[in-house]
Amino acid sequence: MIKYIEYTPTADEFNYLTNSVGWGVRDNNIVEEALKNTLYSLCVYDDDKLIGYGRIIGDKTIFVYVQDIIVIPEYQSKKIGTGIMNNIVNKINDYKKINPLLRAYVGADKGKDGFYRKFGFITREEASLGAGMILFGGKHEEE
Repeated sequence: MIKYIEYTPTADEFNYLTNSVGWGVRDNNIVEEALKNTLYSLCVYDDDKLIGYGRIIGDKTIFVYVQDIIVIPEYQSKKIGTGIMNNIVNKINDYKKINPLLRAYVGADKGKDGFYRKFGFITREEASLGAGMILFGGKHEEE
């Protein structure tokens, strides 16, 4: 039976999920700190097996960011991600009671834009906000 539970996974559980979708693993201390600073955390279980996850980070009043929408491969294309996002959007709507102008962002993986459009997300360009940028933590070369 599939259950959606507001719960924060352990670092090992989080790394299991990220590794299952090809995102790799991070040091448990880093994961624990990230999860500790999460506003909203939602786990999906099939009986006792963790199969999906999603969270919201941000300040809850001006900006929030939808982060780490993960469904393990054998459960993908079964509407689990849709269920996660429905819960996430409901929580964002709760936050909008504080500030109706709250901005919710998502960094969609390449090729996943269509999934997030189903929930009302548009590109920054479509909102006349510019492309958006990232200060990447990895090593990169200067030209």
